[in-house]
Amino acid sequence: MIPLLWTASVRLRSFLRRYMPSNIVLDLVRTRRGLKWGLPAMLLAIPYLALAYWFTTVIDSGGPGWLHLAVLICLWSVLKMLWIGPVSLILLVRARAHEWNARRVQRAPRRALTLSQSLRP
Repeated sequence: MIPLLWTASVRLRSFLRRYMPSNIVLDLVRTRRGLKWGLPAMLLAIPYLALAYWFTTVIDSGGPGWLHLAVLICLWSVLKMLWIGPVSLILLVRARAHEWNARRVQRAPRRALTLSQSLRP
């Protein structure tokens, strides 16, 4: 029973990781070019909240119980979208500082002498 549950959870995670729109957006935002889109990606939490609210009204009016799972997935996506904004800003600042430091080191004159140069008469 445990291997069946394990396999099912791995396959479900793989499916959701590959095909959920929120995961696709998060993968794009986590790239170096996408870090600047972290704050606008936070706005995608609004449609997910609206969808979760709509699902709850359908459930309250006698809809199927499996929609509770859809509400849970929508709320989880809301949390992911809200979290990516501050995280992407931190990662962007860190990447820009690293790039600035690399440019500064590259522009600095090479003053270090090698051993063979220092031993010449």
